[in-house]
Amino acid sequence: MKLIILAGGGGTRLFPLSRTCMPKQFLKLGESESLLTQTVKRFLPLLKSSDIVVVTNKEYIHHVKTELATCGAGSAHILLEPVARNTAPAIALATRFCQDELGAAAEEVLFVTPADHIIHPIDIFIKNVRQAVELAAQDKVVTLGIKPDKPETGYGYIQAGEAIGAGYKVASFREKPDQKTAEQYLAAGNYYWNSGMFAFSAGCIMEEFREHAPEIYQLATVEFSEVLNKFDAMPNISIDYAVAEKSLRVVMAPLTAYWNDIGSWDAIYDVLEKDHSGNAIKGDCLPIDCSNTLMLGRNRLIAGIGLEDVLVVETDDVIVVAKRGESQKVKDVVTELKARGRREVDEHTTMYRPWGSYTVLGEGTGYKMKKIVVAPGQQLSLQLHYHRSEHWIVIGGTAKVTIGEQAQMVHVNESVYIPTSTKHRLENPGKIPLEIIEVQNGSYLGEDDIVRFDDVYGRV
Repeated sequence: MKLIILAGGGGTRLFPLSRTCMPKQFLKLGESESLLTQTVKRFLPLLKSSDIVVVTNKEYIHHVKTELATCGAGSAHILLEPVARNTAPAIALATRFCQDELGAAAEEVLFVTPADHIIHPIDIFIKNVRQAVELAAQDKVVTLGIKPDKPETGYGYIQAGEAIGAGYKVASFREKPDQKTAEQYLAAGNYYWNSGMFAFSAGCIMEEFREHAPEIYQLATVEFSEVLNKFDAMPNISIDYAVAEKSLRVVMAPLTAYWNDIGSWDAIYDVLEKDHSGNAIKGDCLPIDCSNTLMLGRNRLIAGIGLEDVLVVETDDVIVVAKRGESQKVKDVVTELKARGRREVDEHTTMYRPWGSYTVLGEGTGYKMKKIVVAPGQQLSLQLHYHRSEHWIVIGGTAKVTIGEQAQMVHVNESVYIPTSTKHRLENPGKIPLEIIEVQNGSYLGEDDIVRFDDVYGRV
């Protein structure tokens, strides 16, 4: 079996915590590990890490590398989509990769999963996966469905038909319903939430593409390198629309473990531990006479008085307040912010880079202040800026700084000045993180005012 993890999405429904620069698969939501790390570790009892393929895009490659190394899956493969084209093209690309690069035979089962779900306990989940794999080995397209416990309007539904082995033939797929329809599905008893997880053999899914998505099939029948080169010609379509809703081979295997796709702040509230008043509290929060409320703080004190069924989420630069049950509309907030050209849609005040991170501490006309953290042994690119000068003050660790042709060591409580239009580089030669305060001065302070001459991360 090969595992295909889809980790390229830049979800917006968990704004302001999830943003383009840091989508939810990399977040640690009430846990010590990210959702991607949890996903990988769920499958390690079933296969070797070298049988894992993580599909993502170039913007997230360093996040993925870090996560895989952290969870002991460093030999997993990272497959970069040239452009975003939804789940059907991503699966076609990954299937070609498994066949051409990993030697997967036509009858080998591929299991596809999103990277951002919460599922437990693992032993029940593994049992369910094995049942799905057995069905997939019978030339079936298998999707995992979850028995609903409430009339949820945020999920698509699967209507189960007659039993087949450990699963059911799929009678139909249904779009996200309104409240009344969701209640009817719940009462009927044979409708399941669509988890977005699939299992099928490599040969079976290619046959299904040929039958139901010929445009994808024609582009995916050549060698992997050519599929990659022509990937931008793929249609933007999900595997549900392209194959699952049309195929006569689809069966549904019930997922009996706990499942939550963490698709909204209401879903976050559901999975977090509650106090005696039903409040889910994380961070420096003070609830007074509050009930059934989510308060998620990071750096500031949040005091709530008399709140009931309310969601409060705070980050350094954004606070979102919503009624419970209305959090699906957060995506409308993101849409409006995009229309206004607001940077908050894409960026946090703390941004992660392959060498470490930086946090914007303050900015105004002609200046910006950052805290920069460089991991041991890492270095920034050799670069210059046309519109700004920089002052660096070391507050932790030891820096090796190159300015022009001169290199020098800079220690705690020491500083250097980098003039405008001067080549420079910052390195951490030590064993502990290097921390500096950077003060920028200039007429333009955008992140795109960087000219790179040399970079160990290939960003020149």
